[in-house]
Amino acid sequence: MLTIRALSKTYSNGVHALDNVNLDIPRGMFGLLGPNGAGKSSLMRTLATLQEADAGTVEFDAADGSKIDVLRDKEAVRRQLGYLPQDFGVYPKVSAEDLLEHFAVLKGLTQRRHRREVVDGLLQQVNLWDARKRKLGTFSGGMRQRFGIAQALLGNPRLVIVDEPTAGLDPEERNRFLNLLAEIGENVAVILSTHIVEDVTDLCPRMAIMNKGQVLLTGEPTAAIDALKEQVWRKQVSKAALPDYEARYTVLSTRLVGGQPVIHIFSESSPEEGFERIAPDLEDVYFQRLRQHARAA
Repeated sequence: MLTIRALSKTYSNGVHALDNVNLDIPRGMFGLLGPNGAGKSSLMRTLATLQEADAGTVEFDAADGSKIDVLRDKEAVRRQLGYLPQDFGVYPKVSAEDLLEHFAVLKGLTQRRHRREVVDGLLQQVNLWDARKRKLGTFSGGMRQRFGIAQALLGNPRLVIVDEPTAGLDPEERNRFLNLLAEIGENVAVILSTHIVEDVTDLCPRMAIMNKGQVLLTGEPTAAIDALKEQVWRKQVSKAALPDYEARYTVLSTRLVGGQPVIHIFSESSPEEGFERIAPDLEDVYFQRLRQHARAA
């Protein structure tokens, strides 16, 4: 369990990246949803001990049952942490096998035979064994991300943090990568930070929605969806009429279908004739919370 209380961070330019964040993150997949600038990456960097917080506490349950102070005992955190940042760079002229072995040495795996076993096992786990001799510069985006997960799993971490891992991946690579994360999440806490709602819907039994440094919602995706039952309505409208609907109603999303906007509206009763009540999904929950937060600001 990772316990975050009253975590705050303001950058020198005055941006409140984290504003009194409170979260409980158990073992398994935990989705962190939010638009660009929501504070997700700031939270991930803080948990990964890469930046200081201004205030608050973060505690992590160690393997021996003790509590680790994440903000103060950084070395203890790093021994139990696997981290795949949003911009994970690789050395293009080095093979996957050689670079992973280099990372293993840095992680403290100094006994050669054991290190070899660990590296081989991870390359097989992330389905890169057949490509282990290839230079990383020849890898596809999905292959690089899977290599990134392999390095994050060195040392058997109990907390794995992945920041926007599926951005830019094609559908097949995205599915392969998400299946790998789901397998990892069976044994450890995995925080999946993303702006892609489907990633959280498919994988995460618990989640949080953030915007402008604040947590807007936390809990189970299914419960959040149930809370919107019978309150989401759909209608195809003209482009000319769209601004009027946006002024009069809470328009959750707009999607062009056949060249004309199809809108989803949040309302306890039918907005007007022609609207169809639909079953909500997590995307509707996401936009409803963002619209609500924008109105309250």
